[in-house]
Amino acid sequence: MTGAQARLVALAMDLGLAKEKMTEDPETAAKMVADAHGEVKLALQELRDLARGIHPAVLTDRGLDAALSSVASRCTVPGGVRVNADLPGGADRASRPDPAVEGIAYFTVSELLTNVSKHSGARTANVDAWRTGDRLMLQIRDDGQGGAQERPGGGLAGLAERIRAVDGVFVVESPLGGPTVVTVELPWRTRARPPAPEGARLGSGNSGPVRPAGWG
Repeated sequence: MTGAQARLVALAMDLGLAKEKMTEDPETAAKMVADAHGEVKLALQELRDLARGIHPAVLTDRGLDAALSSVASRCTVPGGVRVNADLPGGADRASRPDPAVEGIAYFTVSELLTNVSKHSGARTANVDAWRTGDRLMLQIRDDGQGGAQERPGGGLAGLAERIRAVDGVFVVESPLGGPTVVTVELPWRTRARPPAPEGARLGSGNSGPVRPAGWG
């Protein structure tokens, strides 16, 4: 049994006890419900962490291009999500990003598109992916209401922390009224590599062609 499963079983038992106490001891029952609420948050985080460790078959077999198209097809914005990816895929494993990098990119785009569906009010969104030097570049753009920010403890802050932990860059541009553009930069390889060519990183003044895409 995983940590999340054990936590959810204990949570169900605690809520059952709280239900029994609602009439005879409402104060204790309220405290038990409050504690259970905290346990739910922990269980959800554990389930998210577990999900991030599971690579979908399309990502493993066909690469990031096909995987991004797959996740984009499930996004519920009315006008759909357009994916533009200039990346190697399929059996050409040696030319693809490291598997860990592909996984981080996939789950980052997946979470950003979930946010687009739930919070942005967007009608359309775009995902662009390409290689610049020894870096994998992603942009996710939507035409929603904007105002997205990296708030402490929030979803965007969590994504940014994960990206930066692997020598990545995470930039959110989201003026009120939109559009929102999230730009993500990841190392192509996670093992030791030579320094990136001049101009290959964000903000260098030569980060490759301007691509539409982002999240709002």
